[in-house]
Parts: sequence; structure tokens; C-alpha cells
Amino acid sequence: MKTIVPFLDLITLHKELEEELVQVFRKALHTAGFIGGGPVTSFEQHFAAYCEAAECIGVASGTDALLLAFLAGGIKPGETVLTVAHTFIATAEAITQAGAVPEFIDVDERTCTMDAEKLRSYLEGCRPDPVTGKRLGQRTGNPITAVVPVHLYGQMAEMDAILGIAEEFGLQVYEDACQAHGAKYFSRRENRWLTAGSVGKAAAFSFYPGKNLGACGEAGAVTTNDPELARKVRVLRDHGQPRKYFHEAIGYNGRLDAIQAGFLDVKLKYLPRWTEQRRAVARAYDRMLSDMDGIVFPCERENSEAVYHLYVVRVEDRDTVLEKLAEQGVGTGIHYPVPLHLQPAYSFLGYSQGDLPVTEAAAASALSLPMYPGLSLQDQEYVVQALCRVLDCAVVAQ
Repeated sequence: MKTIVPFLDLITLHKELEEELVQVFRKALHTAGFIGGGPVTSFEQHFAAYCEAAECIGVASGTDALLLAFLAGGIKPGETVLTVAHTFIATAEAITQAGAVPEFIDVDERTCTMDAEKLRSYLEGCRPDPVTGKRLGQRTGNPITAVVPVHLYGQMAEMDAILGIAEEFGLQVYEDACQAHGAKYFSRRENRWLTAGSVGKAAAFSFYPGKNLGACGEAGAVTTNDPELARKVRVLRDHGQPRKYFHEAIGYNGRLDAIQAGFLDVKLKYLPRWTEQRRAVARAYDRMLSDMDGIVFPCERENSEAVYHLYVVRVEDRDTVLEKLAEQGVGTGIHYPVPLHLQPAYSFLGYSQGDLPVTEAAAASALSLPMYPGLSLQDQEYVVQALCRVLDCAVVAQ
């Protein structure tokens, strides 16, 4: 059946911004300003301010942002880094590319972000190194030096608890904020609202086109309040050179293209409005799904302001539900069907089915409904009615 409500609509959004985006391209053509320069610096300054972080360094992708943050932060080959398995593989991939080894913590059943109590329990179960006192990974036997909570689906992880545990065990904290542009969290430790990208030692953002703030291609950024870490990321992203042809380190070709930076600078002006539209879409879904049997809808914690990169529900027999919704013209997604600890790429870690039960249950039942700025209430009602027909339940009156 022809799609009636797409999972994501990037065409309408870009049509609305077409002239502004074309102006960015024209300026680059007329000035031959393709690499670095004013557009990159301008976006970095604006995005740092948006995240309430001291520094922003534009890079080529969200994966590069994670990798360069880890390297600049001092994560060393052989070390163990704790993260979650319910995420895109780039989270663990960057850990591995930095030479470290990931071990996985199960997630909270309500939010699917890292479960802080399980993090503590895991660390308490690790034996300490007799010389350094660092806890050693249960699978690797190597020192645990960092933890990477993922702000999944646009909601920040429980950062107060995670930061407190990290301080207790001497760990660095890096935020995977690739889905959380503008997400906020009320910190009782600091008695104020904090923005994703300003909390850990460093944070990584992706600007893949489908993200809340998306480029027209690949792009990413590192944010940090640490000036030395920022300096190192700038050097590493450009072949290890602080100035042309002088290389203080073996680096990478990880620069942010000037044209993509210009596109992002245009879009950043609209991001607060788009975020409010996403939150309104989420509230409407919440109302319509609140009393529906056979479905678990997302949980936004009281101390959180999610930006709803995705609106993910939980249903039994998820794959059949997805197929039947497609038959009715509703686009959906799965984020993510196979958790990282069960992926062939990480089979060398020795995880088995049942090791992370909450993660595995989420992977088997998570279904992402259409979510984007401009999604009409009429289209949402169609999605919910189609879901009701599939689940054989009543539609909640609005």
C-alpha cells in the first residue's frame, strides 16, 4: 500500500528552508570556501551556546565526534569503557576504534537509558587492581576508565546518579548526545537545568540528516567545557596539525565541511521551534495511547525535557505489528532490533542471550512511530487508529 503517513518527512522541511540553504551553497561557490573558515567557526560558536558548553568542535560525523572525544580525553588502548547495548553501534564502535574495549550495562525499563543502579552494582562486583585501585572489567580484566551514557531517543540519562557513581569509582563520563540536541535535565546536584552536551567531560553529537538538527549529508560535533580537550580534538580532526604541515600527533581527516556547517547554522535558528513541535506531537500521542491495551508508551521522567528524536512504543509481536501498519500506509522504524552485546561484531566479548534482559526485551518489542516537526494531528490520529486496528483495541476519544 502507498505510504499515507511516512516515518520521517525531510522533504517538506527542506523545501521550507530552500532559499536559505541555496544561499549558503552559492556563497561557498562564489568564495571557494569549502573547508574550515567562517561558516565552521560561526556554527561552532552558536552550537556551543545552544548547548551551554564552553567549546564546540565541528567534525565529519557523530562517529568521529565520539572517537575524537575519547582520544582527546585520554582513553587508552586496552582500557575498559562502560556503555549500553541498546544503541546504534557507533557508540561501541568508537570505543573499539580508540583501542579500548566496551562492556555493557543494562538499561532502565522505563526510559531505556543506562540504569544507574545496575552501573553501581556492576562496578561493585568488579575486583580492584592491587596497584592502582581501579576496578577491572569483569570480561576484559582491564582497568575501567570511563562510562558513556547514551541520551537515547532524545531523553538524557539519569546524569546525577551516573556522575556520582563515576566520581566514586574514578571514571570519566562522556555523553553520547547524538539523539539529544537541546534535551534538558534538572540536576539536583547543581539545583538547575542542564543541557545535553554540557554535563560530561565531553559530548558527541551527530548531524546525520534524520537527526533533530540534521545536515544535508554527514556531520558531527564535540562539545566540552575542557579547553585542552577541545584543543586536542581540533588537532586530531585535521591530521594532527595545530598549524599547516606541523603535525604533533597522528590524526584523522575528520573536519566538518564548510557547506554543511552553513546549512546547520541556518537550521539551528529553527531548532527550538521544531523541538516544541516534536514535544507537542509526543503529548498528543501520549493522550491518544494512554488507555490503550497492549501498548507501553514512552516515559519522560519528571526531571527531564526530552526532545523526542524518536517516539518509541513497546508492543508484543512487534514485527507483525510493523508489517500490518505498513499494509495500512503507516511508516515505522525499529531502534534497535539486535542489541550490541548480541551482534556478531562483538561476539568476542562472550555475551549470551539473557545477559542483559531489559535491553533484550526492549530490542524485541520497540516500535518507533512517525515523529517529525509538522506531523499533523490528523495524521497522528490515522496512525493511532491503524495501531488500534492491528492490536484490536478501542481508540481513546480526544
